[in-house]
Amino acid sequence: MSYPIDTELTAILEYIPASDFSDPVATRKNMKDMMQLFGNDTDESGINITDTTIPGMSGAPDIPLRIYRPEESDAITAGLLYIHGGGFAVGDLDSEHSGVVSMCRSLGIVIVSVDYRLAPEDPYPAGLEDCYTALQWVHQQATTLGIDATRIGVRGGSAGGGLAAALALLTRDRSGPSLCFQFLGIPELDDRLSTVSMIEFTDTPLWHRGNAILSWQYYLGDKYQPGAEGVPYTAAPARADIEDLRGLPPAYVSTMEFDPLRDEGIQYALKLLQAGVATELHSFPGTYHGSEMVLEAAVTKRGNGEGLEALRRGLGL
Repeated sequence: MSYPIDTELTAILEYIPASDFSDPVATRKNMKDMMQLFGNDTDESGINITDTTIPGMSGAPDIPLRIYRPEESDAITAGLLYIHGGGFAVGDLDSEHSGVVSMCRSLGIVIVSVDYRLAPEDPYPAGLEDCYTALQWVHQQATTLGIDATRIGVRGGSAGGGLAAALALLTRDRSGPSLCFQFLGIPELDDRLSTVSMIEFTDTPLWHRGNAILSWQYYLGDKYQPGAEGVPYTAAPARADIEDLRGLPPAYVSTMEFDPLRDEGIQYALKLLQAGVATELHSFPGTYHGSEMVLEAAVTKRGNGEGLEALRRGLGL
């Protein structure tokens, strides 16, 4: 199909590796190669960056974390748990490092990025439990980290956005550490794969229906079938009813026009609103999944600026 993609976002398409998610190990390598292609020389000046590990829950493997904090800042500030994307099967602490550094510098907050276990080697709920354990640790270490424990939010994009939504549900259900805000960027939320955008977008750049099917199969296990009964909303938050969403923290949801995840993000935002959750929703025209890599495009600058403002409001900055 031919899509009227924003012309500022088309130039890189010929350099992006073929979007094949059938081999997660190869896809992980392709992601690293793509990062090198577009440059990963990050200006880390002014930011203290520390790598650490924390014990996993109930004997699970240790969880790597990366802590970002502005230099020369002793004031207590808000905190953000950052969850990378990658279809539940790829990505690590390095894959979105540049963006996190920039966010830390712009907002002047402490950000903790979590390197959760990946599917298919570790399917649901392994990655989500790692995120929950990381959230518990951030709350427990808030004073040491220089974080106001009443102002901790979560942000993720793509599968990370789906995990962020699931984490908000899980910590509420467990009466766990509170979140003041959830930022759901182009979130992957619905294993049923039945929305119009998911059905129609079979050949869109970077992400399409075929990849989405594989992603959910990796995350939910080999016996996964789209639309099957028994999938909990902490695995696929779009399955939550309106009543299930009451009492969640305020949200910001973004979607991209030519992204199969578009409609599930929009529908989830509407359900949040119907559940009484203060929610902002923005669908960016002419974009596709991952088009925010084109940093100089006007629509990317607009989206990044809006995202920062949403975080400032949500975190009380």
